[in-house]
Amino acid sequence: MHAVFLDLQTFSIANANSPAAATSTALKNINGQVTKLTCYNTTTPEQVVERCREADIVISNKVVLDKTILMQLPQLKLICIAATGSNNIDLATARTQGIAVTNVTGYANASVAQYVFAQILEYFHQTSHHNRNTERGLWQQNPTFCLHGNAITELAGKTLGIIGYGSLGQAVAKIAAAFDIKVLIGERPGAKSLRPGRCTFDFLLQHSDIVSLHCPLTADTRHLMNEQSFQHMKPTAMLINTARGDLIDNRALLAALKNGELACAVLDVLDQEPPPADHPLLISRLNNEIDCGPNKLKITGHIAWASEQAQQRLLDGIAANICAYREQKSLNRLDK
Repeated sequence: MHAVFLDLQTFSIANANSPAAATSTALKNINGQVTKLTCYNTTTPEQVVERCREADIVISNKVVLDKTILMQLPQLKLICIAATGSNNIDLATARTQGIAVTNVTGYANASVAQYVFAQILEYFHQTSHHNRNTERGLWQQNPTFCLHGNAITELAGKTLGIIGYGSLGQAVAKIAAAFDIKVLIGERPGAKSLRPGRCTFDFLLQHSDIVSLHCPLTADTRHLMNEQSFQHMKPTAMLINTARGDLIDNRALLAALKNGELACAVLDVLDQEPPPADHPLLISRLNNEIDCGPNKLKITGHIAWASEQAQQRLLDGIAANICAYREQKSLNRLDK
């Protein structure tokens, strides 16, 4: 079976820039399941059909495979999503065309949870700030044995609100317990009843010192964090988003940060990826420590998931999905 990988460059460990990318050690298990593997660093919408025309299997992280494209690929048997989210695949058309669709879950639990706490620790302990003070020679000029700078705050006794309590949210909660942090698990906004162990969405916002987003993007969760949500939060609270950019209303977030309704936001995802140079959050200057205080807005490039180990687990998960399909077993199937 001939497999085509449309956007290998979304992985840092698979030697996407190498002419021998298809024989990368990271792709060893995928190669073991196919007769031929063709890899492309990136693929534009105009290139998809031509590149996939002879493929039995297409591997895509974020390249869109919509109805128009799928109808032009009669040989295609299996789509392997190199991620968990499936919003880039027209599942309804895949079903009618008899194309199997798989994803991979659980590969980034440790990586995402580690990212969340790396950001929490940096914000509350101000490690980079204190390192910079010494690099600038301030300790050397100080009259006492210790150089105080930005305040250091203990995590013990803080409250962490988790919105989206799947495997990622649970991994974050597990680490929180080790720091003696109280965890609140939010129910869906507007829910008429509470599941055991959960609190209302508004209660979570009102009582959390840290809010971490781990829910999927749906019609109901788009702009979940909006003007009203920020008004419910503590002005000292920290917001972390490692899920999807459109969970947050950008204008409302900027207003909340500028108006002091929210102390800090850490975003690993944006509503456009890659973002344009003039994206409102990137040009806001709220990440300027001198003008706006420490770490008011921090943005990273969708890398919370991307530890080397998580990337390899994901690639190996794709290989397992191909193996299961070949053996006529159902593993991680989204088309059924």
